[in-house]
Formats: sequence, C-alpha cells, structure tokens
Amino acid sequence: MTKVQIFRTSDGHTRSFSCTGHTDYCLDGADIVCAGTSAIVINTVNCLEDLLHEDIEVDYDAVNGGDLICNFRSDPGEKAEFLIDCMIHGLEWIILQYGKKYLNYRIEEVSQC
Repeated sequence: MTKVQIFRTSDGHTRSFSCTGHTDYCLDGADIVCAGTSAIVINTVNCLEDLLHEDIEVDYDAVNGGDLICNFRSDPGEKAEFLIDCMIHGLEWIILQYGKKYLNYRIEEVSQC
C-alpha cells in the first residue's frame, strides 16, 4: 500500500508531506494506481517549485522505490496550500476508484515550531 502523509499545524499550515510504499495493484510498469499517485504527488512538488517558487526541500529516492518527502522551510503561501488540497482531492478520487487497499492518506497535526 502507498501511504501519503500530510503534516499540518493546528492553524492549517502545511509543514511537510510524504509518499511512501508500493500500491501493489499490478506488476511494476503496469500499475496504474502507482502511476496516478506518483503523477499527482510529483506534479504537486514540481508546481510548488517551478510555478510558486516555494522554499521547499525535497528528498526523492528513485533508486529504492520512489519514496518522497517534501519539507517546507517556511510557511507555505495560500496558493501552495490550495495546491496541496488539490493533491489530496486527486488522491481521494484514486481511493474512491480503487480502494484503500492500495492507497491511503492521512493528515497529521504537528507543532507550530
């Protein structure tokens, strides 16, 4: 199962998000749940960097399975928060179509620091 975690403060500021694991919906190279999830998450990171110029640090392990962690170095702007909400919305649609057996996400509250 692929797990996406979004870490937000109590006032709604995203601090980081991560995407880990394998969906195991189908064989490597034919796994449409993995491909859809990856496209949504990676597009979010690319837009944060290239379009919104957010101050983020990204750790992507392409060699060992594609795990991704995106950390905000400062409070994200309103457009960045909207983009993350769009990412969540896209993930919800994949879950509705294919089920929580392959993909799940959760939002966790973290401290303000």
